Formats: sequence, C-alpha cells, structure tokens
Amino acid sequence: MTAPKKDFPPVRACLFDMDGLLIDSEEKYTLATNAVLNRYGRPDIPWSIKAKMQGRAGQAAGDVLHEWAQLPISREQYMSEVRVLQYEHFPTCKPLAGVETLLSNLSSAKTTRKDRVHTALATSSHKWAFELKTAHLQDSLFTVFESERRILGDDERIPKGRGKPSPDIYLLALKVVNETLGTGEKEILPEECLVFEDSVPGVESGRRAGMRVVWVPHPELFGEFRDKEEQVLAGRTGEAGDVDMHLVGEVGDGWAERLDTLEEFPYQRYSIVVS
Repeated sequence: MTAPKKDFPPVRACLFDMDGLLIDSEEKYTLATNAVLNRYGRPDIPWSIKAKMQGRAGQAAGDVLHEWAQLPISREQYMSEVRVLQYEHFPTCKPLAGVETLLSNLSSAKTTRKDRVHTALATSSHKWAFELKTAHLQDSLFTVFESERRILGDDERIPKGRGKPSPDIYLLALKVVNETLGTGEKEILPEECLVFEDSVPGVESGRRAGMRVVWVPHPELFGEFRDKEEQVLAGRTGEAGDVDMHLVGEVGDGWAERLDTLEEFPYQRYSIVVS
C-alpha cells in the first residue's frame, strides 16, 4: 500500500456531480424505471445493477439496464414510457442533506492562502433532464454555479464515448473555470481541485483527472462496494476497463475519502476557510 500523501496544496476549485449527490434525482430515476419494469412483469432494479449504471452517460447506463432486464419491448419503447414518468417526477427533486449549507459556504469561501474557492458542475445529465430537475431550484441551490461553469452530459466539447468514468468532463470543468478566473488569479491545477461524487464511475473519473475526490455514496451503494472501498477511492475498480491505468491512483494514496453525508463537511482538511 502506498503511503498517503499529506502535503496537498489548498483546494481552489470544488467540482460537483449532481444526481444523487446534490439532489435526490436518483430516487426519481428509480421510481420511473421500476414502474416500467413492473409493467412488464420484471422485478425492481437491484442495487447491484444500479451501481453499474450510476454516473454513466445515458447510452452506457441503458446498456447495463437492458442487458439485465431483458424487457419484451424495444429500447425506444422503454425510453418513451419511462420518459413520461421522468417528466412527472423530475420537477419534484429536492436537495440532499447538507448540500444547501455546503454550497452557501463555498460561495464566499477562501483558501488558507486567501485565494477564492471556485465551484463548477459536472453532471452526466443531458440538458433536457437537467432543466427538468433544477428549474425550481435555479434561484436557490444552483445560484453558486455560474452558467458557463455548468458542464452537462451532452456538452459537445466532450468526445463521444468519453463520459464518466473517463476524466474528460472534469478536465473540461477545470478548463472552463480557468478561462473565467478573475484578474490576477493564477491557473488552477488538477491537484488543487476537489471532486464531489456519489457514484463509482464518477470517483474514477475524478481520479483519472488527477484530482482529489470525496465519495458520498448512497448507503445501499456503499453496501455493494464495502469490501472494495479502498479500490473505489483509488479509482481502481476497472469502470473504464484496463485503459490508461497510469492515470488512476494507488490504494491508500490519500487522494480520496468517503463521507457518509455532506453535513458537517471538513473544510479544514482541504485548507478551505468559510466565513
């Protein structure tokens, strides 16, 4: 096991996933999915399958679902039926525990070196879904994310097939933050970024981007990976296959940690000062 790194620079950019991390949209996905599965005599989706879908782009997540479910309808018909239910449930999304306080604190936070702490969003949700889930939260929860710093899953700057667990979305988020820094601010480096994720592919995405990561999994998801926690935190669960393994971390390297919740976030650990 690698000795954990302890001499990190202060975190200057916090990059956030959205579904299942900031808002309870994963529950809405499950409600809609189970309704269609049950309609055709299939059981509710188990966490073993959800774990493989979370954080991935729509096509990749759909491949996992349909290989397991073996529904007697086409993927197009499934999407048509589930979309109706998503339009019903997505507008009821709510912030998860600790999120409102965390984002509010970060909006005015500085590092121990007096640098501003920047924020950006990096979600696999496509534009239509993002707008449905967040329209009622735009004047509250999402004000911390400037419009140009909201990277969505269908952003044309992300190459096809390079969604999470590939690092592209987080590298793009950092690029956009650097392009919009204030006068006199030095470029932010990947190791000065902290990625917030709930999914295993998302953790790997952040690690492959060379960034520190906080993993906040749903309790049921953590149950699926309890025996592999160290591998998850290192980005070594093979979500992206045996490709560019030099980009992932080492077990116990200190670049990532798991939190049960975003409540009582340990700002000091990341050299962040909140007022």
